[in-house]
Amino acid sequence: MSSVIKRKAPVITRGLLGLIFTVFGLNGFFQFIPQPPSPAAAQAFAGALAASGYFFPLLKGVEVASGILLLSGRFVPLALTVLAPIIVNIVAFHIFLAPGGLPLAVLLVGLEVGLAWAYRDSFQGVLAANAQPHSSEARSEAIGGEAVSRA
Repeated sequence: MSSVIKRKAPVITRGLLGLIFTVFGLNGFFQFIPQPPSPAAAQAFAGALAASGYFFPLLKGVEVASGILLLSGRFVPLALTVLAPIIVNIVAFHIFLAPGGLPLAVLLVGLEVGLAWAYRDSFQGVLAANAQPHSSEARSEAIGGEAVSRA
């Protein structure tokens, strides 16, 4: 793989994933993309979530915020971490309730996994099997000085 492709692939992937979540997140608020008819089970599930009153605004707000982070290139590992369970639910929804949308769900998984791989160094601490909390002494040494009392 050429070095240009290696450099550009994460940027393009990040832009595409960011665009998808920004557009579909905004669509949740403004309904500018008509939704195709869904199977009855999918409608029932979505109706139950909508009946809660808070779920869809929260979900769509998180999608928009994460999409913007991806588009801006800032806090990309955070955006990927926040979007991961959303993508898992999108895949499960399309596998079990609305198989017609499965190609887009598979695309989302591919983009997410590709970006997670590109940013894999950022996830090392999260994936440490025996992670230990930082002690207050280690923290004060890390910030260059004496231990600060937090009484």
